[in-house]
Amino acid sequence: MKEQEFSELVSSIKEAAAIYRGEKAPARVIHFDPPDIKKIRENYNLTQKEFAALLGISTSTLRNWEQGRRTPEGPAMALLRVAQKHPQAVLDSLLNPSA
Repeated sequence: MKEQEFSELVSSIKEAAAIYRGEKAPARVIHFDPPDIKKIRENYNLTQKEFAALLGISTSTLRNWEQGRRTPEGPAMALLRVAQKHPQAVLDSLLNPSA
């Protein structure tokens, strides 16, 4: 590795550490607004218990998401976005997995 590249790498690591410690603000922050989970569930005409079972999560987890105490992450967030935009695909896939 060339000396200049190494110097840039070290500088970048130091900057990341300062951001992590809260000493410096990141250059940009990307926020994703969580979907309205209660509205998605209501569009399916399902109870919390039924929708939680469909997604493979506990009713308490769903309740926490709907009430804003917790936010879905990773695959759960992706599934909810698909459920919002393509409800029939979700129903076809999750209710008839072998079809």
